[in-house]
Amino acid sequence: MEVIRQDALPARRESFEDSVHDEIPSLVSTKPKLRFKAGKPPFNAPPEIHTSMERATAELLASGQAGSAVKAGDRAPKLLLKDQHGNEVSSVGLRAKGPLVVTVYRGVWCPCCNLELSVINEVLPKIQSLGANVVANTRETVLDNQLSFPVLSDVQNQTEAAFGLRFNLPDQFVEFYKWLRHDLRAFNVDASWTQPMPARYLIRENCVVLYSEVNSD
Repeated sequence: MEVIRQDALPARRESFEDSVHDEIPSLVSTKPKLRFKAGKPPFNAPPEIHTSMERATAELLASGQAGSAVKAGDRAPKLLLKDQHGNEVSSVGLRAKGPLVVTVYRGVWCPCCNLELSVINEVLPKIQSLGANVVANTRETVLDNQLSFPVLSDVQNQTEAAFGLRFNLPDQFVEFYKWLRHDLRAFNVDASWTQPMPARYLIRENCVVLYSEVNSD
């Protein structure tokens, strides 16, 4: 995983940043990858796809796109989208209450993404006790769910582009997604075969990004 940080941020901010981020366990571990390569649930990936997927991942890493995404020290794009309850939610309004954790959610079809939201939901009370809020962003039309934080529906795929996270899926990925019956054109209003790189941000009240994770893998 590529983690982009800015060490020059004032020291007085670091303790808060670290406290909030430490409450969200790292979800990029070897266990999901081992299960994926072994063809085990929830992935059920056939062995013949691993070589092409690894090649496509290497190409994305080599492109350097993660380094061009919004990073620590940058100003974060504003969000104004509807949540899972149909309410319009503004990142400006959320930041007025304190720092904001933004996580990019690919969709209900993604097992790792669902795991991440579940883990964040578990530690949400602790994050809120530190004075921060959490919001997730996805391309899907979000239905009501059991999460205690807003999941915003960005059906036009504009937020991912504004953060510099969107990339075109290689042909081998498209065929693999179809094989898994993960036809993004059925899940998303935007019919393009694009995806965001998984990412997480901690944004201050003044819109400046304190911490960023952008994962090309």
